This record gives sequence, C-alpha cells and structure tokens, in this order.
Amino acid sequence: MHLGISSYTYPWAVGVPGHRPARPLTVWDLLERAAALRVRCLQVADNLPVDRLPEAAQRKLREQAGRQGVSLEVGTRGIGTEHLRSYLRLAATLGAPLLRVVVDTPDHRPEPDGVVALLGAILPVAAEAGITIAIENHDRFRVGTLAAIVRRLDSPYAGICLDTANSLGALEGPEAVVRALAPLTVNLHLKDFVIRRQPHQLGFTVEGRPAGQGQLDIPWLLREVRAAGREPNAILELWTPPAATLEETVRTEEVWAQESITYLRELLTV
Repeated sequence: MHLGISSYTYPWAVGVPGHRPARPLTVWDLLERAAALRVRCLQVADNLPVDRLPEAAQRKLREQAGRQGVSLEVGTRGIGTEHLRSYLRLAATLGAPLLRVVVDTPDHRPEPDGVVALLGAILPVAAEAGITIAIENHDRFRVGTLAAIVRRLDSPYAGICLDTANSLGALEGPEAVVRALAPLTVNLHLKDFVIRRQPHQLGFTVEGRPAGQGQLDIPWLLREVRAAGREPNAILELWTPPAATLEETVRTEEVWAQESITYLRELLTV
C-alpha cells in the first residue's frame, strides 16, 4: 500500500468553481509536490483534466514522473463509452494502471443497470490495456448498490475507489462503507473529517481535517482494508474549509497536506 497525493489534495490551489487563484496549480506543480513530499503516487483527477494536454506533453509528464519515481493514476467524471475510451487512451499514454471514475455528471445519472451496461461494454478495452477501473463511492448510490454493481461486472479490472467521507451524504458512515466495500477496493481516498454540532444546536457541520486530526480512525481503516486482502494505493484528499481569503485558504491547504503526509508516513509504505 503506497501513499500518494491528488489534485484533490489541493482543490483550492487548483481552483474550485467560483474561486480561481491568480496562479492555479498545474499538473507539473503537482508532480513537483509529490516528489518534494516523497510520495510514490500522483492521482490527477477531474478537477485538473490532463486529457486537455497535447499528447507530447502527456508523454513528457509520464517521463518526468518516471524520473522522479512517481507513478501516475487518472480520474474522471462520467462513464459514457466514448469518454471512457478517450480516458483509457490517456491512461495508457501516461502509463497509469488505474482510472478512477465518478459515475454521475450534471446531465447523466444512470441507474445501476445502466452503470453495469456502460462499464461492462468498456471493460474489455480496459482489460486489454491492463488498466483497472475504480468506481468511487459518491453520495447517490449506497454502498450496497455499488458493491452489487462491481460484483455484476465480475472482472479483475473493475473495483471500488473507497472514499472515507463521501458516503456520509448517503447517511452511511465509515464502518458501513468499509464493511461493504473493502473486499472490492482497488484504490483508497484518505479524507479525514469532523462532524460538529452547530453553536445554535440545530444541525451539524461536516468539515475536513488534516489526516489524523479528525474523527476518522485511520489505523483501523488500514487494518480493515488489509484484512480484506487489499493493498491499494492510498491517496490523500482534503476538504479544507474556506478561510477569509482564497490566499489564506490555499496556504492552509498546503500546511494540511504536509501535516497529513507526515502522519500517514508512519502508517504506510511511502
């Protein structure tokens, strides 16, 4: 199980809709941060779509990552056939063995049968390229539904990207998520958080925290995933709350990334 960072380790620095920094973080910047943090993996996801890079730049990215000892993974949203074909070609160009997918887009929210049909049609292409498709648990499908989808696909090239916070939106906590999805996990998103009651006592707020400083029991999580026979790459993601200014938020995000990697380094193979 190797430790990695993602474009979702630094979402504010990359640019959140409506909040774009003067100099957004680029994929080259991310690669430099991965090397500086001495992690083994960089996952470039849908908030920083590298399919827009010219193919020559994609090959250069692969070569530079190789020189720095960083493996690449790719992430995208949407499971339309032609979209996934293009991302599998991108993954092959980058030498990325894993493509993480979020099923839904604003204009396409397929039901489970549709997800199975679309992914089942593209899996032979993924298998031929040696690329595993990792379906992330977002908050529309409950984990039982996601597990059933993967089991229906019945392929070593289809699995789960287990995110430790997303399923809170489906009223499912880490124990339910890990129990259902750990045996199918091929990628792990480590995202720590706290759930706090509002000062007026009428409701709760979910906020991100640096890894090891929230309510997620990360040692327990890693033990459970390993007990299920899985050794996925573990990718740090952060939900850094916005500060008074975007610049301050970006600075906090960077501090949290460093604190998180320092903590996780003690638990994981780097």
